[in-house]
Amino acid sequence: MKVIKTDIDGVFIIEPIVFEDERGYFFESYNQADLKRQGVDYNFIQDNQSKSKYGTIRGIHFQKGEFSQAKLVRVLEGTVLDVAVDLRKNSPTFGKHVAVELSAENKRQLMIPRGFGHGFSVLSETAVFAYKCDNVYNKASECGIRYNDPTLNIDWKIDTDKAILSEKDKHNLLLEEVECF
Repeated sequence: MKVIKTDIDGVFIIEPIVFEDERGYFFESYNQADLKRQGVDYNFIQDNQSKSKYGTIRGIHFQKGEFSQAKLVRVLEGTVLDVAVDLRKNSPTFGKHVAVELSAENKRQLMIPRGFGHGFSVLSETAVFAYKCDNVYNKASECGIRYNDPTLNIDWKIDTDKAILSEKDKHNLLLEEVECF
């Protein structure tokens, strides 16, 4: 696996080594020892998966306190724009984000450490999204920031009139209203 640093400390793009032939392809989607050798050291305890249609924007979600989560995210089918927002108050990149296109075709993954908000928009007809978490879900600790927060200025690559949001995501707070890490 190739681990690529981004402009924000702790956020990595991970590219697998893909072996292809006339039958198809094979790659390791996760190898804890290999990633650890390259400085990506997490103990993932849960896998999650979702399917969404074009225009869906999920996020920006995070959990606070002892239930904060690191995530390793990837796409099994389709294409998404994946976004990690630095919410660590004392970080020099607080409020900045990394946006990476993840697809079944490019097989890239994004490693998002604790202290970050996470979201994605679906750019293909449908997308199946999978991710590993290093901590359990805790409803009382969940929080969200509005996808269209002007301070964050995220280009989700979706026309506003085509965006599909959950009721919860429609009513998330602005970054300045949220108590971050």
